[in-house]
Amino acid sequence: MATSESSSVRAARQVLADRLREICEEAGLDGKQLAQACGWHPSKVSRISTAKTSPSPQDVRAWCSACGVEDQADDLIASLKAVEGMWIQWRRMERTGLRRAQESVLPLFERTQRFRSYSSWLIPGLIQTYGYTENVLRTVQRRRVEIDDVADAVAVRMERQRVMYEGNRRFAFLVEESVLQNGLGDTDTQLEQLEHLLRVSSLPNVSLGVLPMRLGRTRMPVEGFWIYDSARVNVELVSGYLTITQPSEIKMYADAFADLAENAAYGAKARALIADAMNALG
Repeated sequence: MATSESSSVRAARQVLADRLREICEEAGLDGKQLAQACGWHPSKVSRISTAKTSPSPQDVRAWCSACGVEDQADDLIASLKAVEGMWIQWRRMERTGLRRAQESVLPLFERTQRFRSYSSWLIPGLIQTYGYTENVLRTVQRRRVEIDDVADAVAVRMERQRVMYEGNRRFAFLVEESVLQNGLGDTDTQLEQLEHLLRVSSLPNVSLGVLPMRLGRTRMPVEGFWIYDSARVNVELVSGYLTITQPSEIKMYADAFADLAENAAYGAKARALIADAMNALG
């Protein structure tokens, strides 16, 4: 997966560019005439209309004004902001601290009925303990966030876990076996987290699969991701937070999840792998 843009972002950007080009054509203008009306170099019109350059809100307003459709500008700017929101760099998302970033996803969690989560790095947030979450967010804060609101951010994430016990939501978690032994925090933190996984795995609305570290796997580890119903995928990458809404790309992640699930251990076998990780801690 690219770290700057996904096919979802490119497709959405192209839809906006196509609409702007249509507006120009419907107004009976060519690229040079539009550029002259906006006070631009003709190459700028070409770059925007072919989705090579993303327009600014001011560009959209100037384009619509030149074409005599000022009333469409607000809707197009809203579309532009939606496209920009698909890819958010961590420094932008966390510029006011970690608490706000944690709060921003609560509406999504509350409206989702079916959760699918795969993690190759960490225990998924919904099934983390307080101590484990504190270590995760403290590590993030030290690496890239100047504001220290870790305690508030942990409290928000803990409160968000209530969605697991409300309504008829279903949860499927897949974690790599290496996640059980990632060394995050001290021994007590790790043991508490692994004991919590054993409890969570017994919940009737939860499926917990562990992908064993062994030869013969048919699906290699990939970046961690969440699938919310069949409407959205979120991927956490080193450089930013990716939101995917394009159906064809959502299907790619759903297929990847299904393939990974075929390699996972469940029930007693999963609990045995968790117990092995606990025993390794002494």
